[in-house]
Amino acid sequence: MSREEILIATGGAVALALVALVVLALLRTARLRRELDALRSELDRRTTTTAAEQPAPAEATYVITGFSEDGLPHGATPQHEVASGRVAEPIDGRLFADIVARETVVRAGGLVHGLRRALDPETRNRIRFEMRRELRRSRKQRRADLKAAMRDFRDRERAAQPAGDEEDAA
Repeated sequence: MSREEILIATGGAVALALVALVVLALLRTARLRRELDALRSELDRRTTTTAAEQPAPAEATYVITGFSEDGLPHGATPQHEVASGRVAEPIDGRLFADIVARETVVRAGGLVHGLRRALDPETRNRIRFEMRRELRRSRKQRRADLKAAMRDFRDRERAAQPAGDEEDAA
């Protein structure tokens, strides 16, 4: 095989891999959207329950939201007096694990979206432009600082010389 054939084969393999990655990303995005819609509908269903649907507790149960300075609970309110949707219901372990997994997936999706935007050619070009501009500005500032330091150094050298040394040099 010639060098060109090897380069073409390698380029084709890379292009095929990129296409596969894009397809996988699109499939994953569609799945994440379906899961997010299901989670939203579940959340809407849970938050729209009315006070009549919630069973009245046999005895007063309290939700402690914190402690005051004297150590007594403040904000402790009987659950049956709290308006619907204001108090979190206890959930089982499987539902909790499912919620945590979905939240992780949503965060990962957000990260992927951010990376996709950051690696966009337009964004990279803008960053490159700003970096070049900042580099030129810093070089210019460094040169100006160096000139000012040299000027100050020469002024101090002249001030440190005795007055008689200047006449001998002339």
